[in-house]
Amino acid sequence: MLKLRIITAVCLIPLVLSAIFLLPLPFFALFVTLIFLLAGREWGRFIDIQRANVVMVSLGLILIGLMAAVPIEHIWSPGLHPWISTLLCAGVGWWLASLGLVLAYPRSAGLWRSQRWLKALFAILTLVPFFWSVLALRSYQYDESSYFGAWLLLFVMSLVWFADTGAYFVGKALGRHKLCPKVSPGKTIEGMLGGVAFASLLAWSVIQFLTLDGPQGTVLLIASVAAVLASVLGDLVESMFKREAGLKDSGQILPGHGGIMDRIDSLTAALPVFVVTVRLLS
Repeated sequence: MLKLRIITAVCLIPLVLSAIFLLPLPFFALFVTLIFLLAGREWGRFIDIQRANVVMVSLGLILIGLMAAVPIEHIWSPGLHPWISTLLCAGVGWWLASLGLVLAYPRSAGLWRSQRWLKALFAILTLVPFFWSVLALRSYQYDESSYFGAWLLLFVMSLVWFADTGAYFVGKALGRHKLCPKVSPGKTIEGMLGGVAFASLLAWSVIQFLTLDGPQGTVLLIASVAAVLASVLGDLVESMFKREAGLKDSGQILPGHGGIMDRIDSLTAALPVFVVTVRLLS
């Protein structure tokens, strides 16, 4: 299994990096749309495994409507488009609410277990803000440099990857206290703190490398920590829905890794939280 995971990762990393840095913005938007639809189908399995395709199509129609209302060239016009700001804030509101659901699980499941419409709303609030936060980061200052937003997006994604790596190694070495045993028994408080420390070190290094002044560096560091903490929540929330649906993985599309949601669960929370935090503090 480890060998299969490594092979899949070796194939995926160049694909993702090529999409971020080489695809023009319209084609990059199509690439992210594909990820969105595949993730939507997997979310459909959390709602009703027999109607996963219906959920995917419904989410796709919602996305088409939003893209018609806000073409990608108008995401920054000149500031972040009001509709996109509203969607991202709604996403952050959902993650704050989901924290309560995770902490109170399994009692909290009684509120949504049999409510398909409510779980569908959770899917919208998870995936739609994620989609627009990816495009918002990638398209930032796109007219001035097609690579600035690409580096910014890669930076936030790297925060999550560093946090995952730090959490794994620190958790294995020092993990004693369970973080949320009823949702994800393997995660520990020590591992989470180790992940935050690893990601904070990355953020601090980038701040020093770019020689950002005091306020800019402070905003970036706070937004980075907020994004990492949100990434932990994103992972826990997906684990909660998978557990409730009786699923080990969200899908089987990625050999050794499971589904798309298993790879982007942390990012669905981290990206919108990062964008909103930077905007609020700036």
